[in-house]
Amino acid sequence: MNNHVSSKPSTMKLKHTINPILLYFIHFLISLYTILTYIPFYFFSESRQEKSNQIKAKPVNSKPDSAYRSVNSLDGLASVLYPGCDTLDKVFTYAKNKFKNKRLLGTREVLNEEDEVQPNGKIFKKVILGQYNWLSYEDVFVRALNFGNGLQMLGQKPKTNIAIFCETRAEWMIAAQACFMYNFQLVTLYATLGGPAIVHGLNETEVTNIITSKELLQTKLKDIVSLVPRLRHIITVDGKPPTWSEFPKGVIVHTMAAVEALGAKASMENQPHSKPLPSDIAVIMYTSGSTGLPKGVMISHSNIIAGITGMAERIPELGEEDVYIGYLPLAHVLELSAELVCLSHGCRIGYSSPQTLADQSSKIKKGSKGDTSMLKPTLMAAVPEIMDRIYKNVMNKVNEMSSFQRNLFILAYNYKMEQISKGRNTPLCNSFVFRKVRSLLGGNIRLLLCGGAPLSATTQRFMNICFCCPVGQGYGLTESAGAGTITEVWDYNTGRVGAPLVCCEIKLKNWEEGGYFNTDKPHPRGEILIGGQNVTMGYYKNEAKTKADFFEDENGQRWLCTGDIGEFDPDGCLKIIDRKKDLVKLQAGEYVSLGKVEAALKNLPLVDNICAYANSYHSYVIGFVVPNQKELTELARKKGLKGTWEELCNSCEMENEVLKVLSEAAVSASLEKFEIPVKIRLSPEPWTPETGLVTDAFKLKRKELKTHYQADIERMYGRK
Repeated sequence: MNNHVSSKPSTMKLKHTINPILLYFIHFLISLYTILTYIPFYFFSESRQEKSNQIKAKPVNSKPDSAYRSVNSLDGLASVLYPGCDTLDKVFTYAKNKFKNKRLLGTREVLNEEDEVQPNGKIFKKVILGQYNWLSYEDVFVRALNFGNGLQMLGQKPKTNIAIFCETRAEWMIAAQACFMYNFQLVTLYATLGGPAIVHGLNETEVTNIITSKELLQTKLKDIVSLVPRLRHIITVDGKPPTWSEFPKGVIVHTMAAVEALGAKASMENQPHSKPLPSDIAVIMYTSGSTGLPKGVMISHSNIIAGITGMAERIPELGEEDVYIGYLPLAHVLELSAELVCLSHGCRIGYSSPQTLADQSSKIKKGSKGDTSMLKPTLMAAVPEIMDRIYKNVMNKVNEMSSFQRNLFILAYNYKMEQISKGRNTPLCNSFVFRKVRSLLGGNIRLLLCGGAPLSATTQRFMNICFCCPVGQGYGLTESAGAGTITEVWDYNTGRVGAPLVCCEIKLKNWEEGGYFNTDKPHPRGEILIGGQNVTMGYYKNEAKTKADFFEDENGQRWLCTGDIGEFDPDGCLKIIDRKKDLVKLQAGEYVSLGKVEAALKNLPLVDNICAYANSYHSYVIGFVVPNQKELTELARKKGLKGTWEELCNSCEMENEVLKVLSEAAVSASLEKFEIPVKIRLSPEPWTPETGLVTDAFKLKRKELKTHYQADIERMYGRK
């Protein structure tokens, strides 16, 4: 990984083409403006830099392997949001009573759908969406109560498993709350998982009931239902599917509305239901996993509550004025945790999807509004892949501007970068230069939280500047209920993931093979271990893997061995500098961090995605690159190379030209000579979760990529 590119402003400034004399005059005006605005700033505002320099976490004792805790939890780790609310049903009941008639879950009305034929003959479905329709806290509570009761009437028993295989939407959260209330163990599966992985999850957990959507039933489940012999009931959240006859005997399809009606009728007879205990399993979350078959992580009520308690503490003034946009997979711990944090604090959650997020999104009909324009969210979570995409799209637009506009943008960008590094704001630049960029996400975002994978320093700084808001980096795993660290909103440093949350503590364990020790100077380094009530119960039906990754100390506290390598800064903030699985020893004995190589090259305009590869039988690194179509086509034109997209990607000349660009960028990023890829393969097809080459959080699946490109690996290394 080691993605902490230098955060000095000078290393990330954009280059302009302004006449030197004019530039001198502009700098004089900027300096004058800075001096005039600095005086009120100095007297009326506490410098962000002063806050940034504060100690954020400390070791609990003087030993090298001591755990670090947030300065706000030195005397004891936090584990509950509200007194007495030690299970998720109690948290929701508390929120329902406090925010009863406030709006909670919002869904946009579909006004029209039409097929749009593309120049290449492909047909894209485009939608025109209306306003958001809202359910109040009370509405959601009643629907969840009825749905849970309906499931009970269908034979679902407490402490037994029920699966949800569905896109992110209001019904997902209603179904989840029903399961929490009735103590059903919710098995979550990504909507993009392949058939074998879905079958594995459903059969391993022995589910009899599954909650899904019409589309997923038709496209994914229909073909594998016969491979899940215990399945009895399929509940569709959005009405009846068009065909009913194709399911095996004994499998009944219901609509969510019908199950709710059944539950509402039965609740009049006051059917009792079993309440969960804090130690009961709330969720069995199947990770999309970067290796092998997905593993089910058992997460208890107390694990999730501890995790969201820690996360909420890092979001200042969280409350009823906040609007969160939900579009990442709810089967991912980042999205589920973020929505539960919002639900427990009176926020509104408006649902979206990556295809309808912005006005320019792929499913939004030209001229109509995307979800961010309509919802105007204040809070948003994202994975680096989405932020990198926004960064590249905006920079492409900047490059298409007239010379005057482009240079104005670059001057404002570089000026704001300097001011941010000094802990100051730039209201004029925000209003006149960055307003249009900010409006891409609705214009009201006050905090962006990034998790799931490392975010490059360049993209983080870009989001800080152009969207005029802090970008919090978080670090956590499914196995730690999503919780670990989150940066403070006033800490604008890049390349680090913040101090431990108040719910957990973190220590570094020596990893001798990789040469990382907690006695290293100037900063302790080692494998990251997370301890606290948020550390989960282990892997479902996988005792060996649970024993390998989890342990309890002499005080009975549970710890997770993450496999990630970190180092602590003097202020107690953590940096992720490597990953055990990403470290490869070359033939000559040098260690290469594949993640570090990828982080250094991924932000190039020419690169949409990259996977570095090496093995110990050879002395050099190779790579697989998904090139940016526009940039590669332009490079081919400049070099006089012609052909279709596939022909260009398969061309040796094109590979060599891209390799030159990568090598220059690698040298600029201070990669060692042995870390720079020597040969590459250009991929004409993008890597998406549907292809099975990346996870839902767009992390690389190295094993699958290796298998997919095996012939190319043999070609680039020479057959042995």
